[in-house]
Amino acid sequence: MKTTTCAELKELLASGALVIDVMTPEDYAACHLAGAHNACIYEMVFLDRIAELVHDRSTGLILYDATGSSLTAEVARDRLVQAGYENVSVLEGGLAAVKASGLPVETGTEACPDAATADGSYAIDTEKSSLQWIGRNLNNRHHGTIALQAGELVMRDGRLSAGSIVLDMTSIENSDLQDPYWRDLLVRHLKSEDFFAVERFPTAAFRLIRWEPESAEYTDAPEGTALGELTIRGITRPVGFPAIVAPQQDGSIKAHAHFDIDRTLWDAGYGSAKLFERLGMHLVHDLVTLELFVLAVRK
Repeated sequence: MKTTTCAELKELLASGALVIDVMTPEDYAACHLAGAHNACIYEMVFLDRIAELVHDRSTGLILYDATGSSLTAEVARDRLVQAGYENVSVLEGGLAAVKASGLPVETGTEACPDAATADGSYAIDTEKSSLQWIGRNLNNRHHGTIALQAGELVMRDGRLSAGSIVLDMTSIENSDLQDPYWRDLLVRHLKSEDFFAVERFPTAAFRLIRWEPESAEYTDAPEGTALGELTIRGITRPVGFPAIVAPQQDGSIKAHAHFDIDRTLWDAGYGSAKLFERLGMHLVHDLVTLELFVLAVRK
């Protein structure tokens, strides 16, 4: 990959090269190399934006990202080379190197965005968070939602360390059946003793015991594994699943997880071929897919 150092940058600019900041418009507005243009590689219109800025594809282009430690600028360079731009390089060290070298930068009214999250407890916004479910049988699949009743995430040393979520099982809804009769019939079925026995167990809960980050290197949207206990129908079992916990620039936290559970481990056994024989059309897959979207704000 062709690269450029900060020491070489001034001479290249004098020869007519353009510097392109490939980070988000918010990052660019907060802080960028003086004279640099912005074309965000994360946007689908990246190449269109470059075409607006550069009319001659032989023009020298120098790309930079935040730190030079990820693939951001490198991928942007690959896209441009594939599109026919002939002279594209990546600035070593990105904007961090620009600042360290003393090159002039332009800043907005706010400091450069920082997604670092303060330690403490964050209350889950139940209106802006959701749990989506998918269940399947041999002929079809159904999907819907369950509302979050309460919960919190606890951050320590900038990472998730504990947490809890309470689900309102009385709120089970189906989203795919259009006929009200069949939709209500399915919801009653799911709330019955056949599945989640909602009258006896109106809530379910997850308690996070431990968080294992996949990498200590990236802190803006770290992936990892959530290990804890899931309680359904009054039965508590250990679970673990991959998740992303992403601090936001406004100080909130967003989290996302997508995983399967075997419902029969919580005595939701209707239609399970492990438990019943000769089910025919009544066979239902044991695995239920859960997808969790969480927004949490500092208490």
